[in-house]
Amino acid sequence: MGRQSKHLYINLPVKGVKESKAFFEQLGFDFDQRLTNDQAACLVINDTITVMLLSLKHFQSISEKQLVDARHGSEVIISLQVDSKEEVDELVEQAIAAGGSPFKEKQDHDFMYGWSFQDLDGHLWEVFYMDAERSGLS
Repeated sequence: MGRQSKHLYINLPVKGVKESKAFFEQLGFDFDQRLTNDQAACLVINDTITVMLLSLKHFQSISEKQLVDARHGSEVIISLQVDSKEEVDELVEQAIAAGGSPFKEKQDHDFMYGWSFQDLDGHLWEVFYMDAERSGLS
């Protein structure tokens, strides 16, 4: 087996750390307060995956590359697998109600169902349910 990491940290630049944190709290996500301050908020996806919402200035100090405005260009799509079609709809509807925007129409394929939204900064979040038994992955 190849190399395995203990934890995945995804770093995203955001215009307002406080506003982005409030957005994701409205979706039901928790934050690790030990890694949250005025410049960064640590969004907990699960025990081994977190998304660091970094102020533009802080992100720029790490990257040193020109930032992409996610409202006009894409660099990453974050995909979250959930336990049911209903949970897909619920999470995307919560995102829209919290100030995000829908991205694509719902996709209902044989064994996979998904829908997506853009967060306050235009980052793409795809939420999907996969029937592992029907997909052959079980």
